[in-house]
Amino acid sequence: MSTSGPYNYSYIFKYIIIGDMGVGKSCLLHQFTDKKFMADCPHTIGVEFGTRIIEVNGQKIKLQIWDTAGQERFRAVTRSYYRGAAGAIMVYDITRRSTYNHLSSWLTDARNLTNPNTVIFLIGNKSDLDSQRDVTYEEAKKFADENGLMFMETSAKSGEGVEEAFLETSRRIFSNIQDGSLDLNAAESGVQHKPNPLLASQNGRQANGAVNRSDCRC
Repeated sequence: MSTSGPYNYSYIFKYIIIGDMGVGKSCLLHQFTDKKFMADCPHTIGVEFGTRIIEVNGQKIKLQIWDTAGQERFRAVTRSYYRGAAGAIMVYDITRRSTYNHLSSWLTDARNLTNPNTVIFLIGNKSDLDSQRDVTYEEAKKFADENGLMFMETSAKSGEGVEEAFLETSRRIFSNIQDGSLDLNAAESGVQHKPNPLLASQNGRQANGAVNRSDCRC
């Protein structure tokens, strides 16, 4: 998404995507940022990175999304990216029960390595392969409810649910900012507030009663 001027967003939210290898984390990232499905998406080595500017409650927000490797041998490296995350997308594959069984381990890392107000969204990916389902929606929803997580099934292939999962995570983060439960001054908040200089300039001009000739409609 193109920007104009220095930047056209007011906040930066840091996201991480976590879960076992092969659950579709990178495909979810590319579907959300590029609206494309990568059929032959290679396994992530270390981390990948993507960005997108969205709008929540009239505020432009830049999402900085870190897609982490799912292999155990990279866990020591990827754990460092948990710190300062405002949102965590935790992914399993609905056709592979082992990826669901490992969620408790991923959740423990997320809870231990992020701040207490990090919003964690559970995604059951590959909903387009429902005939091969190995994890029911109901049991995953129960796991999410018991652990205070938001939950949705998605398809990185068709795009179903992907947009809503990322946006709903941002809505919850923004709500936490508004009600004061997320302290933006805390180093680990995962949020940067960047007042748009263009908007600030416009607001200041209006407050001073000044009118630019280019704004005149007479």
